[in-house]
Amino acid sequence: MESNALTNQHFSKNERLCSKVIIDRLFERGSEEVQSRYLFPFKIFYICDPTAAAKLPQVLFSVSKRSFKRAVDRNLLKRRCREAYRLHKSILGANHAAQTPSYIAFVYIAKEKADYSVIEKAMKKLLVF
Repeated sequence: MESNALTNQHFSKNERLCSKVIIDRLFERGSEEVQSRYLFPFKIFYICDPTAAAKLPQVLFSVSKRSFKRAVDRNLLKRRCREAYRLHKSILGANHAAQTPSYIAFVYIAKEKADYSVIEKAMKKLLVF
């Protein structure tokens, strides 16, 4: 593998969604700027902001404490989701016809722990906006 291909697969700090204001905008009920999609085991919320200068969107991964009481289980699922996103985020940049989202929240909604292969397959399908 080329070193160039490896550098594109990093998941850096500037790709993580940390802004409380933007997170509140993503989860605001009835907002017209927020769009959503569902594909088991995820529900995603995203905002297409043309003023955002970033090439790749900022993302957030959420796993419900109600469904998974133990932090170990929530962290395992978030690690699996982040890894699937990190490996396949280039799909977002490949689709130039549609406007890519600026901010994305991946909400894990399944009630059981899914294998990595299930998460990866769903992530691939969701990243083709």
